[in-house]
Amino acid sequence: MGIKSFMGKRAEPEKPAEVPISVKDYMAKDLVTFREHENIMDVMEKLIKHGISGGCIVNENNELLGMISEGDCMKQISDSRYYNMPMTDLTVGKRMNTNVVTIDGNMNVLEAANRFTELKFRRFPIVENGKLIGQISQRDVLKAAVRLRSNTWNH
Repeated sequence: MGIKSFMGKRAEPEKPAEVPISVKDYMAKDLVTFREHENIMDVMEKLIKHGISGGCIVNENNELLGMISEGDCMKQISDSRYYNMPMTDLTVGKRMNTNVVTIDGNMNVLEAANRFTELKFRRFPIVENGKLIGQISQRDVLKAAVRLRSNTWNH
């Protein structure tokens, strides 16, 4: 006689918990932001201190004005040295990129991966009702892909 197993009525297979997939679910919300009037050297110090490669410039109403990156700062260092110009009176407003591409916080995070690939950006700000509400980076999308894979994709 073999081993018998009584299983009773089988429960319906559990559906996997809904895994959040929107950009809003993975974006950084606690951002280091800058103001137009800040000195470029102070901005560089903040980038280093916080271990970030760039950030958003906002006004007093938290409306996005532009972005500044390590590359923008490097260009300023190079120009200042080449033209023998002091950097002490230079504001971030003079070096920020005002041609900023934002993405919708409700976009699927995997679709955001396509935007990163197409546009070769390192980060996208997320604006809602005219206000900066977050930023998503390539690393945030990688984290989302790993989480989604472990929950929904075949291993």
